[in-house]
Amino acid sequence: MISNENANPTTVATSDNGFAIGNRQVPSRYFLAPLAGYTHLAFRRAIRELGGLGLATTDLVHATQLCSEHRHSLELITTHTDDSPLSVQIFGSDFEQLAAAARWLEDHGYTGIDINMGCPMAKVNGQGGGARLLCDADQACRLVEKVVSAVSLPVTVKMRLGWDRDSITSPYLARRFENAGIQGITVHGRTRQQGFQGGVDLDGISATVDAVERIPVIGNGDVRSVDDAIHMQRTTGCAAVAIGRGAMLDPWIFRKLADHTEGRMPREPTRDEQIDFLVRHFTLMMEQHAERSCILIRKFAAWYGARLGVPEDLENRLRQFSDFAEFEAIVSEIRHRHGERQTNMATALIKVPNGPVERW
Repeated sequence: MISNENANPTTVATSDNGFAIGNRQVPSRYFLAPLAGYTHLAFRRAIRELGGLGLATTDLVHATQLCSEHRHSLELITTHTDDSPLSVQIFGSDFEQLAAAARWLEDHGYTGIDINMGCPMAKVNGQGGGARLLCDADQACRLVEKVVSAVSLPVTVKMRLGWDRDSITSPYLARRFENAGIQGITVHGRTRQQGFQGGVDLDGISATVDAVERIPVIGNGDVRSVDDAIHMQRTTGCAAVAIGRGAMLDPWIFRKLADHTEGRMPREPTRDEQIDFLVRHFTLMMEQHAERSCILIRKFAAWYGARLGVPEDLENRLRQFSDFAEFEAIVSEIRHRHGERQTNMATALIKVPNGPVERW
């Protein structure tokens, strides 16, 4: 686990590239957004090695299961000295358990806590968690106050614009959350009703930015390129941008954004860099999960197929291999056949879970 960082209630932007959440320094304004089942330790470490990433957030973790130290929850929050700065995203509807989970994280050396109020998944909303919290402002604020008062760490919130188009609540909630001690807010520019359909409402993110006085608002949704990220910042005034699906399809997006920020032409990865990233990702998975990684990597096959132009027969083999030797054989073929298949598949068409998964 990583060492604790000092925090205080004041959030202040500090530089053109990074900024601070409390006294917690974040080196870049471009974050890795949590995606259930995908933004695990191996992927985070592999992305960080490419450069340019500011803050990463874990997959969402059920507060009650974390307090009971459930094996799956401990896997989700597993970190490494290379994996910093990191926030752990917790969810649930039991205020006492959420506060207890926050204390558990602080006691175990974690440096930031994010409360999920954006998950659209029915089984999360049905229990009163995720985006369902947006429907009762007073309840949501009591939850925030409970968690903030439980720890000295910076606490942030990730939410959507509202439950549906008739109940856009993010600006109102953002101001109340700020008054309750929240030190940063990430806003996905869709409603819960939209899920991941339709376009992101940049005006909605902008209204949330305008509603707060001091804390940073991080924009999220439909950022697939450097131009998308810069457009979101310029249009909304958000302090930072969190990228999820776009980082899955282009892990080099953070490096490209760093190049842009520093006045360089964003560098595209070479063919070898692309394939080496697949190998590095799997190697880091093996460090944590050993042979089970052969199963766990399968969900990434469509992403790597789209990114690397992997022929469909090799993409199918990535979904079926059972040992490291077979993986090496597949990679060897990919090196010879890289780019053989052309694909313009949009990230929105590659399915990812909308909430917690039973086994990642």
